[in-house]
Amino acid sequence: MNETIAHSILLVSLVKVVVLLFLVLTAVAYLVWFERKVAAHIQGRWGPYRVGPHGLLQPLADGVKFLMKEDATPAGVDRFVYFAAPLLTMTLAISAIAMIPFGPASIHILGVATPLVVANINVGLLAILAITSIGVYGVALAGWSSNNKYSLLGGLRSSAQMISYELSLTLSVVGILLLAGTFNLSELIMRQDGFTWGFLPKWNLLNPTLPQILGFFCYFVAAVAETNRAPFDLAEAESELVAGYHTEYSSFKFAMFFLGEYASMITVACLASILFLGGWLSPFPPTPGLAWTRYIPAAALAIAGVVLIINGAGYLTAFGRIVLPGLGIALCALAFLVSRPSVIDSVQGPFWFLAKVLLVLFIYVWVRWTLPRFRYDQLMRFGWKFLFPVALLNVVLTSLAVVMRK
Repeated sequence: MNETIAHSILLVSLVKVVVLLFLVLTAVAYLVWFERKVAAHIQGRWGPYRVGPHGLLQPLADGVKFLMKEDATPAGVDRFVYFAAPLLTMTLAISAIAMIPFGPASIHILGVATPLVVANINVGLLAILAITSIGVYGVALAGWSSNNKYSLLGGLRSSAQMISYELSLTLSVVGILLLAGTFNLSELIMRQDGFTWGFLPKWNLLNPTLPQILGFFCYFVAAVAETNRAPFDLAEAESELVAGYHTEYSSFKFAMFFLGEYASMITVACLASILFLGGWLSPFPPTPGLAWTRYIPAAALAIAGVVLIINGAGYLTAFGRIVLPGLGIALCALAFLVSRPSVIDSVQGPFWFLAKVLLVLFIYVWVRWTLPRFRYDQLMRFGWKFLFPVALLNVVLTSLAVVMRK
């Protein structure tokens, strides 16, 4: 009997790993599409539009293109390190997501109750910070092994940048740990349950002991720098370094760096939701007068479905006039399903968690296409002379607030 249970647990773990890989890789592909569409609308353009209705098949076309392109390897590279660097970057970025809890409920697979997380460990936050901090090696090794001075400069810039901002990133979450007293991500969320004055969520961003507004600012800025995103993309800097550390990479090795970058964005957004925005907790108090808020997930799906049906009915191509209404009908059917009494409570946690993650990702994209790139001296000065002292100040103020509360 025990052997059967052990086999079931192992099989369930493998199923969760496979499902997570599929969902993450799909989400990364469509996060690229999302960024291109948002950037285009910010700049008054259409963005991806031709490959499928509204460019929905563009990620598939990009994936096929990367697989079919010539895989050139320059002469003089350190072959082992050269090939290992993109794999290391992508693997570390995806591994961190395995410790993210997507909801409070457990689902039953093969008769085994399993939580909505692949690895629910007590030091989840510490493990994620450790894994993401190793990500600098992928970029640095890629620059060093390419036998190219521009790649080497990009790798050196990235090493200095990521190490500098890693300190501020770590300090920004110390205030959260002082308030919660745990490294477990699920417990960090549950410590934010409840409402102040009956309507204000006790999320760490609005914590009644000391709102972590400074901590959130430091975390977000340092996380943007950690993932080499504009205005901190000094490691790539196309105008100076001809794409920087991945100048000598092509085909799928080049794609691995982008998969790692966008997977890191998802990890950062998930952690921001967990640490500061209450994770899967709803922003509405569970009072009888607000019982209608339980139907927000179903309403959101229904509205999206109706918009797709209306938009698809007058789309330019025959393919779009078939696909978009079909997707709209599917979303409406899903909305009806999640509104059922047996399902409605189960979808609340994942819905609010993903909604907060999408909000953070939108801000991520918005920042990239709004702010110009810093100079290298401005980047280092901002990190050490402004961001680090602010993060340290937040730790001191939170410590005093916790002591006074006791």
